[in-house]
Amino acid sequence: MKFYSTNNQAPMASLEKAVVKGLAEDRGLYMPERIKKLSQEFFDNIQHMTFQEIAYHVADAFFGEDVPADDLKRIVYDTLAFDCPVVPVDGNIHSLELFHGPTLAFKDVGARFMARLLQYFIKKEGETKEVNVLVATSGDTGSAVANGFLGVDGIHVYVLYPKGKVSPIQECQFTTLGKNITAVEVDGVFDDCQRLVKSAFMDAELNQHMRLTSANSINVARFLPQAFYYFWAYAQLKKMGKDNIVVCVPSGNFGNICAGLFGKRMGLPVKRFIAANNANDIFFKYLQTGKYEPKASVQTIANAMDVGDPSNFARIYDLYGKDVNNMRKEISGATYSDEQIADTIRDVYQRTGYLCDPHGACGYRALKENLADNEIGVFLETAHPAKFKDTVERIIGQNVEIPAKLAAFMQGTKQSIAMSGDFADFKAYLLKQ
Repeated sequence: MKFYSTNNQAPMASLEKAVVKGLAEDRGLYMPERIKKLSQEFFDNIQHMTFQEIAYHVADAFFGEDVPADDLKRIVYDTLAFDCPVVPVDGNIHSLELFHGPTLAFKDVGARFMARLLQYFIKKEGETKEVNVLVATSGDTGSAVANGFLGVDGIHVYVLYPKGKVSPIQECQFTTLGKNITAVEVDGVFDDCQRLVKSAFMDAELNQHMRLTSANSINVARFLPQAFYYFWAYAQLKKMGKDNIVVCVPSGNFGNICAGLFGKRMGLPVKRFIAANNANDIFFKYLQTGKYEPKASVQTIANAMDVGDPSNFARIYDLYGKDVNNMRKEISGATYSDEQIADTIRDVYQRTGYLCDPHGACGYRALKENLADNEIGVFLETAHPAKFKDTVERIIGQNVEIPAKLAAFMQGTKQSIAMSGDFADFKAYLLKQ
C-alpha cells in the first residue's frame, strides 16, 4: 500500500519509507491511500475470535500487502502479549482497560508493534547503519516507546520530555533504562519537545549524519495498531449482547481517537465518538467554531493530554475532507478543568469502587453527561492510576498500591541529558552522536 502526505506536496511513499522516515518531506503526516472495509463475515464472527486473531485481520488491511502473512502474524501476536478487557463501571458505562501492558499505558500497543515492524524492515534491508528514533512525550509515550524498543538491535531511542512536567513514576520508566535509550530533559513544555523532533526531521544536515525516524503517533506504525483494541472492545461488548456503542477517548495528540475513526471507516459498528479534553481544549473549540487555533499548552493533572497543537488533527481534518460539518456528524467534544477531573475520580470511586486515572476520568465524565439511555458507553482508561499516584491519592484520600512491574522501574537511577528548547542546541548534540 502507498501512503500520501496530508500536505499533498510530497511523493507517495511505501509502507517502509513511511515507517522509517516517520514524517513526509513536506512536514505532512502519512495517510494510507485507502482504508479497506472488513468483511461482514468478520463482524458476524468477531465475538468468537481472540484479541490476536482480530488484530491480525485489522493489521492485514493496512500492512498485509507489504509484510508477509507469517511475519505480520508474528509481529501482531508478539505485540499483544497482554489483554485489554472491557469492564462494567456504572450502569451503561464501561471501561476499556488499556493498562495491562509492560508500562501500564495504552501506548504499549502501538509502541511494541512499531518496534517490531521497524526491526523487520531493518533486517530485511540488511542495513548496518543504526536507526535513531526521536520521540517527544508528555508522559506515557516515552515509557511505552522506550520499553518497546529496549535492547532492539540497530535502533537507538531519544526520548524528549518537558522538565518537571511528567509524573515521577512516568519519568522513572524511561530515564532509568540505559542501553539503547537516551532521555533528553527539555527546558520547556511538550510542544517544545514536539517542535524539536519535527525540526530534526526537516534538517538536511542532521538527516545526512544519521537515520532518523519518529515513534510519536505521527508515525503510521504507531497510530494505526491502536485500532486493534477498538475492535476487541466491540467483540467483548457483542459477546455481552450490547450494541449502539459510543466510544469516548481522552485526547491529547489525537492519535488514539484517530485510530478509532479509521476503525469506523473499516466498518466497526461504533455509533459515534467523543473526544474528551482537559483544559487544553483546542479541538473542542474547533468543533464549536470551525476555526483551528493552536496555542501554548497548559499544565494539568491529566498531563498526557497537555497538548496545545495536536499533530494528528491533520489526519482527522484530512479524513473528513477538511469539513468540520462532516466531522461533527461522528465526533463531539468535551473539556474539563482539573477540579472537574478530580471530582469525577472521587465520585466514581466512592460510588462504584472503580478507580480512574485523570485521563480516564475525562472519558467517564463525558459519557456520563452525553450518553443517551439506549446507548452503551465505553471510555478508554489509558493508564493505570498508580502512574499518577500522588495526584490520585490526594483526590481520594487513600493509598494507591503500585503494581509490581511499575515498582520495578522505580529502583533504577535517573540518567538524562539536560537540553534547552533551542533547536540549535539539540542539533549540535545529535551531530556529536
